[in-house]
Amino acid sequence: MKRYSKIYILIGFLAVFTAISSCEKYLDKSPDSTLNADDAYKNFTNFQGFTEELYHCIPDFSNAYWTNSWNWGEDEIMSTSHDFHFVNKIDLGNFWGWQSEFDGWQGGWMDRASTSTDNDRFHKSLYPLCWYGINKANLGLANMDKLIDATTEEKNLIKGQLLFFRGWFHFELMQYFGGLPYIDTLLPSDQKLTLPRLSYSECADKAALDFKEAADLLPTNWDNTTAGKNTLGKNELRINKIMALGYLGKDYLWAGSPLMNSVSTGSTAYNKDYCKKAADAFAELLKLCESGEAPYKLLPFDKYFNNFYTTGQNWLMPGGTEAIFRSPYYNANSSNWGTSKQYTPLIIGEGDIVFAPTANYVDYYGMANGLPISDITKSDPKSGYDPEYPWKGRDPRFYNDIVYDGVKFVQGSTTDEANRYANLFGDGTINGRGSYRDPSTGSRTGYLLRKFIPITCNKYDDGYGYSHSLNIHIPYMRLADIYLMYAESVAEGYGSPTASVSSYGKTAVDAVNVIRDRAGVGHVAAEYTGSVDAFMPELRRERAVELSFEGHRFNDLRRWLLLIKKPYTLKKTVYFDRAGTFSTTNPEDNEVKNLREETILERKFTEKHYWLPLKTSDVTLYPGFYQNPGW
Repeated sequence: MKRYSKIYILIGFLAVFTAISSCEKYLDKSPDSTLNADDAYKNFTNFQGFTEELYHCIPDFSNAYWTNSWNWGEDEIMSTSHDFHFVNKIDLGNFWGWQSEFDGWQGGWMDRASTSTDNDRFHKSLYPLCWYGINKANLGLANMDKLIDATTEEKNLIKGQLLFFRGWFHFELMQYFGGLPYIDTLLPSDQKLTLPRLSYSECADKAALDFKEAADLLPTNWDNTTAGKNTLGKNELRINKIMALGYLGKDYLWAGSPLMNSVSTGSTAYNKDYCKKAADAFAELLKLCESGEAPYKLLPFDKYFNNFYTTGQNWLMPGGTEAIFRSPYYNANSSNWGTSKQYTPLIIGEGDIVFAPTANYVDYYGMANGLPISDITKSDPKSGYDPEYPWKGRDPRFYNDIVYDGVKFVQGSTTDEANRYANLFGDGTINGRGSYRDPSTGSRTGYLLRKFIPITCNKYDDGYGYSHSLNIHIPYMRLADIYLMYAESVAEGYGSPTASVSSYGKTAVDAVNVIRDRAGVGHVAAEYTGSVDAFMPELRRERAVELSFEGHRFNDLRRWLLLIKKPYTLKKTVYFDRAGTFSTTNPEDNEVKNLREETILERKFTEKHYWLPLKTSDVTLYPGFYQNPGW
């Protein structure tokens, strides 16, 4: 098994690691066992085998450890029983915690001391594998001339994948660390590194070139290619035109966002030129999907959960027709045994950590008529919200994603009838230790999350039992995200929520309404469509709801320059008392009194927290590779 105890940013050093393929001494080999180095590139089958390792550089962030943290905005808070996950370190302002040097449990997915391209999910971490993958992609591109025994289609497939991965690995690093050296050629291991850090926009432009060329070379569906026929029906994870266009648009939108534009140009406004380029890429993608040329479409709402998990389907990979980009399914230790338990309180579950949605984040889930809730403690005749019936008439995604007071958690027989229904009421002390609201083993916020698990994930229904073949797998990118990024880039690029890319036709407002139509939510109200300033808060709320807890919020808040500003620095809990007749049949109709929110913690962030700190061992390699400001 190939394993790297430390993978350095020095790309030259990385080349040494690629040569380590056996513990057997070279002199012990028989003369005829030595392979020609060019054999890896001589035909499509061999070169594709070389390229396949790049897929194993993509971490499965939702299953990288026994329990997993990937939501680092104001969206989620973990129980007090443990403090090792990165979300807790971020809450304390300790952004060094992403690094393996500061993670004694080795529970994160950004950096891990034991990193490998093998088939074990525990060996995947983003930072070292991005640098390794960049070098490997460049190695492949440098040897394309050796691919002689191949058709034009086969050459395009290989080159397109290599270009995509080079762009993707750089993009993933850039979005957390800012502008870096863009490594687009093989670097000799016997020379000193002098490549300077580029500006964010310079990096984005280079990544865009890779994504563009990849999109031109790759098919929309490998199943429709001659080479893809050899793996017919098993090509859905292979890099294609839609993935390349999706990341081309995302790369441009991120470059045009306030944070990235500010470090590139000094302006904290959106960069309209980048936003227009992003809109064009997203428009091309959406046209291909809506025409049926590409095999992607939104899942119906009654199958919405299949974006994130499957159960009873022989470990079928989740994602359905909507997931665009995912990590592979890593076989070793891949039962989701920990992830499936991290949302259920110990009183009815078998885990030891609970990740709960914050009350302030749940407030983004507005009403079914599409209107927001401005203050959950006050009545709003316009939207129909009533604080005495706070669960009534809400956005259907609220009921799909959130466990609130009175929801039936245990479905079958139980020896704990009193806790069949979620007891999330009270002031945090009424229910006592070991309850649904126990801060160490339950919800600290008055809510629980069910978006990524069947409601049967408890010790009585045993929905996480091995026989149910529960497979949890959160995608990096899905089609709903594309619609919302298109809406943002069009509105900001063209200065109006009713603008569109002419070749596509849908306006920014139309794109948001496509997502709302799927969920059965009312369209964006007219009062939010008259200007960009009126539209953007509603668009941001839509992203918060539709993409909730999928790992997007932290980076969204960063790129919008909101991460360090109130109320986004707050994490809150909700308190209330039950009133009237308590219904277990229709918990959304239950009456409450004394509804209020209180702050659990406030994150003390400064400007430096907009970027993660680079490793000290890396920034001391040479002057041009310097540390991020403030760290």
